[in-house]
Amino acid sequence: MPSLRSVLRHPAYRTGLGEMAGVSLGIAAWGLVTGVAMVKGGLSVPLALLMTFTVFAGSAQLATIPLIALSAPVWVIWATAFCVNLRFVIFSAQWRPYFMRFPLKQRLMLGYFSGDLNYVLFMRRYAVPPTDGDVPEGQIEYFWGSVSANYLAWQIPR
Repeated sequence: MPSLRSVLRHPAYRTGLGEMAGVSLGIAAWGLVTGVAMVKGGLSVPLALLMTFTVFAGSAQLATIPLIALSAPVWVIWATAFCVNLRFVIFSAQWRPYFMRFPLKQRLMLGYFSGDLNYVLFMRRYAVPPTDGDVPEGQIEYFWGSVSANYLAWQIPR
């Protein structure tokens, strides 16, 4: 994977950032609502903040908050979050041809920062998967630009 400095300076990074900026207000609102719901659902502010930084998935957070409030068994909470996030398995399968060239550790990081709208924007821009050795210029930089905007829009309102 390219260095952070080269990613941030690449024009495709700014393109991804700009395209995601168009939907960032909606993501920020969703993040704010989820944060309020976590605290109103009985989580302390520090625990809600910990959850938001470790579980970067608003739907899973909203689905598990009532279960946590009811002291449901941990396996039920985990199973609920797993089922809600199954769409990321589909995203990963679609992204495989784009990112399989990276080591597992880097692919896990790409997966953690991915989101629904990042997936949509990325697949719209790079609809045709690369063939062996034919990776479009700026592809990973575009991805990092869009996920940067998404992550910041999600975290800042909290």
